[in-house]
Amino acid sequence: MDTMNSTTFSIANLLSFLRLSLVPALVWLALEADADWFLVVLAVSLVSDILDGYLARKLNQVSDFGAKLDSWGDSLTYASMIFGLYQIWPAIFTEQKAYLLSATLSFIIPLMFALKKFGEYPSYHTWGAKVAAVLIAPAYYMLILIDADTWFRMVILFYLLVAAEEILITLILKSPATNVSSAWRLIRRRDA
Repeated sequence: MDTMNSTTFSIANLLSFLRLSLVPALVWLALEADADWFLVVLAVSLVSDILDGYLARKLNQVSDFGAKLDSWGDSLTYASMIFGLYQIWPAIFTEQKAYLLSATLSFIIPLMFALKKFGEYPSYHTWGAKVAAVLIAPAYYMLILIDADTWFRMVILFYLLVAAEEILITLILKSPATNVSSAWRLIRRRDA
């Protein structure tokens, strides 16, 4: 179901490659405890995440490859965010440990379901996942900059709902798919 009309090196995919290339920089900045530059590079990464999906749709560059590339970029960026908390802001990491564990499990458990059923990394990009991705950036920055953890915790709880939906999608699908808007749409199609 690949609708890509251009090459692997489309603008959208280049933004995903950029995000992937920023992961080692984020890890290095975290190891150096360079909080300011970590937050700047992370902001660039998160903005590129918003832009890649938007441009892929706008420029008709949506592809299975691009969806998978975006998912890898998301996962590694989020892992870098957690690592940054651990290295640069250990007190915040400790305070949020249960929520960070929940966030990690909200990634690992749906991944395990998809790997077991389809043998590949899922790239569903549901509406819930898109909303969660937009919400996590301000929640993370508010947590670090103004010690506001309520919004961060609510976003993590929302990620748990997204994970449940991704598990449901995996259970419903008969073969792997990318860019699935929602489990509810799959259920309606199946029942129609």
